[in-house]
Amino acid sequence: MGVAPYLDLADTGFDVTSDSVHAARDASWYAETPYGWAILRYAEGTALLKDRRFRQGNARWPDQNGIHDGPWRQWWQQTLLSLEGQDHLRLRRLLGPAFRNKTIEAMRPRFQLLANELIDGFAAADADGWGRVEFVTQFAEPYASRILCYLLGLPDDEWPQIAQWADDLGKSFGVRVRDDLPRIEAALEGLTGYIEEVIAERQRRPQGDLVTTLIQAHEDGDALSRRELSVALVFLAFAGMETTRNQLGLALQTLLAQPDQWALLGERPELGTRAVEEIMRVNPTVTWVTREAIEDVDLNGLHVPAGGIVQVLSHAMGTDPEAMGSVGAAARIDLAVDDRPLHSGFGGGIHHCLGHFVARTDMSVALPLLARRMPRAEADGPGEWLPVSGNTGPVRYPIRFRPAV
Repeated sequence: MGVAPYLDLADTGFDVTSDSVHAARDASWYAETPYGWAILRYAEGTALLKDRRFRQGNARWPDQNGIHDGPWRQWWQQTLLSLEGQDHLRLRRLLGPAFRNKTIEAMRPRFQLLANELIDGFAAADADGWGRVEFVTQFAEPYASRILCYLLGLPDDEWPQIAQWADDLGKSFGVRVRDDLPRIEAALEGLTGYIEEVIAERQRRPQGDLVTTLIQAHEDGDALSRRELSVALVFLAFAGMETTRNQLGLALQTLLAQPDQWALLGERPELGTRAVEEIMRVNPTVTWVTREAIEDVDLNGLHVPAGGIVQVLSHAMGTDPEAMGSVGAAARIDLAVDDRPLHSGFGGGIHHCLGHFVARTDMSVALPLLARRMPRAEADGPGEWLPVSGNTGPVRYPIRFRPAV
């Protein structure tokens, strides 16, 4: 095998959806990177995510960025994302019932009410006939945050503070994590203190929510320590908000780039579920999924030693023309296609995202409503965006539209 392409994933200006990545995929099924190897094609990426010779590689992320001690590193190592084996399975078992499809589907009417309430706040046209919205702060962030508060039984009016902590903690997934560490650790301290107060309150006054369920499991003698309880809830509070907010912004970016698909979604809201899958296939907020070899592994001529890190690049895998369609068309969404192979936007294997039913449901509710009530929408300036690597999405995304009559 010849020399593999090199992709500089550590460069904050590098775009994992760029032509250079597509060219590397054409040349080879994998590339070299500063963070180990990157898998670029669908067949190899899917196989690796299911390969039991690999484990979740996120536990190595602090060390890869030169962070060898401190509260954030300690917390990161204890999150569901980093745990393996029985500790991981125990937490998933305890958290799982709150995230079942049937449980989340019953919340669909509440999600619809919330989405319409937020759209009502900016739906009116200006004097020039255009409606305008800063999509992140006026829709994506409050929508994701208030749903998260509802799931955890937190006061709805406290979502702005929780969102701020979650936003800062979200920088944990970015390639600038070392520079952002003071801000990350301040947010971790604030959100942990808040969650500890919620735990204490639920111990005094139990409610029918996820926090109470976990407390009762803790008190009933299950192997869930108070520290594990706090870490799990902090992780859910930040991950559940940050990823959904980002993915909603990326969804609008994708749909507005294809006005025919935006119009179709507004006319046929039943396509909301398919829209979510297509968007996450071509424009996922989680741009790579990390795995670590637990033994020496040979993959189609690539030798990965025990401890070696492999990144599955979500966009490259999801737009691979060998699996998804012809060159070019594979990187565009098409709501008429209903037989695409499963994307990797929610990870894979035993670390498949626990909250995927929540994200799928709340986005499949919001996107058709936005498309129907914001026809002829377009970006109103370039906005501000996170690097297109690590976890990505908009920081600020102004949109203008002709309000529905």
